[in-house]
Amino acid sequence: MPAETNSSKKTIIITGGNSGLGYACARNMAKAHKNIHVILACRHAAKANKAVHSLIKATNNNNITSLELDLSSLESVRDFVTRFSSSGFPPLYALVCNAGLIMIDKTRYTKDGFESTFGVNHLGHFLLANMLLEKMTHSGRIVFVSSGTHDPANKTIVAVPVYESARLLAYPKKMGQNKNMLTVGQRRYSTSKLCNIYCTYELAERIQQQTDKNITVNAFDPGQMPGTGFSRTFPLFMRFFTKYINYISVLFRPNVNTPNKSGKALASLIINPEFNEITGKYFEGTREIRSSELSYNRENRKNLWKTSVELSKLNKTETLLNLD
Repeated sequence: MPAETNSSKKTIIITGGNSGLGYACARNMAKAHKNIHVILACRHAAKANKAVHSLIKATNNNNITSLELDLSSLESVRDFVTRFSSSGFPPLYALVCNAGLIMIDKTRYTKDGFESTFGVNHLGHFLLANMLLEKMTHSGRIVFVSSGTHDPANKTIVAVPVYESARLLAYPKKMGQNKNMLTVGQRRYSTSKLCNIYCTYELAERIQQQTDKNITVNAFDPGQMPGTGFSRTFPLFMRFFTKYINYISVLFRPNVNTPNKSGKALASLIINPEFNEITGKYFEGTREIRSSELSYNRENRKNLWKTSVELSKLNKTETLLNLD
């Protein structure tokens, strides 16, 4: 472990860290390094507090706290950054953009009027990462939790992504509201995971070109993780498949993992020194691989960045980066 991470106190923020992958990641990091202060950034304060107590007991590390964050509200994101900045935590070393949702029962919207899957999985994290850049240490790390569902070549059970424009993702076509929500909801999810990768590549490049910081930005595919609540809005037969059948597939299918296994890999991307200089890459676990062919579309990347700046109303005082 490098001296910077090993000997000095640092803060790591994990969105949605009260359960599943985020919880397992927090546990692995807090157990490995007592100098790391883990903040669970969660929407439900009661669930977050319960997770904090559980993690302290499991890791014997008292440097674990929670701060309320609702990624479906841009105001909440800004309030979170303000509260974090004034709370006297150790310097911010890393941000894990882990929280996410999939909605296949009906179309929902965020408090700001954006389709919820896009608003939470991408836009809230986009604003949060930009606003925290100035707070981060010179050699910090950002990891966006994406998904193998962004790549049609993986042939998952989730509908493949379709990227036309970020504005259409934020404000879906009305004609799509009454179509098969199973397919529509899945596609919104896989496309939001594609957006996570676009955001990773664009943010990594801008940090390198526009700042003097050595903050790395990478995307992470945790694989399929049965039992994490991912399928709670799925039809009954699909919930059964993901909850029970996939448990068995952990034993013999590639990239089907337990939350603890994926959480350990995600923690490694944050605290392992072998990833010190790696940025703008996509990882399946701790293995660097190429993301989908579509994920390297620079026109889509630029469209997503420009539109995200407009939708989030990100201004020059809130980020170290150029807005254009």
